[in-house]
Amino acid sequence: MTVIRTALQVITVAAAVTVPVLSGIPAAQAINCRGQYQISGGREISTPYCEDNYLATVARGYGSRVSSAEIRNNPSTKREVCRFIGHDTRVQHICQGWRDGADGFWR
Repeated sequence: MTVIRTALQVITVAAAVTVPVLSGIPAAQAINCRGQYQISGGREISTPYCEDNYLATVARGYGSRVSSAEIRNNPSTKREVCRFIGHDTRVQHICQGWRDGADGFWR
């Protein structure tokens, strides 16, 4: 049973990677972000990918030299950016996972 489940997971991941490649659209272009939301089927949905892009955009507005890929791929970078600009109302909800909670202290 476990072998079948693992095989299905591998097939699912392979299909997810192969479809954008076969369609000729790079994976980064296949994701359409509007601010912090991803546009999917004409609707805005919240996704970590677009939120990280938006966090990097806001951080660059504060003078930080950080890329979206750095924030996505390095949790330490995301933590530092959230410490730097987490007070901004545009990104408070994105940085909320890096705070303790009611007391407002940073992790």
